[in-house]
Amino acid sequence: MSSSLPQVPTPSLVIGISGGIASGKSAAARALAGSSGLVIAADAIAHEVLAGPELTAHVREAFGAGALGADGKPDRAALARIVFSDPLKRERLEGWIHPAVRARISTLLNEARREATPVVVLDVPLLFENDPDHHLVAECDALVFVDADAKIRDARAVRDRGWQPGEVARREALQRPLAEKRAASPFVISNNSDLDALQVETHRVLDALRTRPSHER
Repeated sequence: MSSSLPQVPTPSLVIGISGGIASGKSAAARALAGSSGLVIAADAIAHEVLAGPELTAHVREAFGAGALGADGKPDRAALARIVFSDPLKRERLEGWIHPAVRARISTLLNEARREATPVVVLDVPLLFENDPDHHLVAECDALVFVDADAKIRDARAVRDRGWQPGEVARREALQRPLAEKRAASPFVISNNSDLDALQVETHRVLDALRTRPSHER
């Protein structure tokens, strides 16, 4: 008579992704997660938080009606113009948004682990900069940097986001240097071409992650 032992779910592979503005982090995150994985996108969560009634009231009081859109909710483009020219205003806005975003990320990550989601990708733009607050780097089994040339990233931001040329460099000057982020990430994905090339790069990284010796996981 044979008996079978209960199967133990494979732990989730948690990947933290970083890179320059408009490097294609979100596209790389989706490719890494695949159809069975989960992308936890801080920007999407921040959108939800910012559109809530409490944050809307804060924004109206602090920055005026010019920071709101036609729908009466915070206008992200208008807010960006306001806060990126004034560090104190930026700090104030982030102080409202970041705690709620961190709490939601923690909840989603814990749920994914309980459900043994195969791959969880943390698409958190300031993964390294805000780590003293959210401590997400330690939650990652792997850190991946998405690399793209500065001229290509600037052109993407102009084309896809309607930014002025040079805006990428201006905003990145307020963040941790890209060279440091890349040096802190053992895996690098090049994204200077199209989505097909990006898929090839992400598959290469996933293969490397899956074949790592067990003591490196």
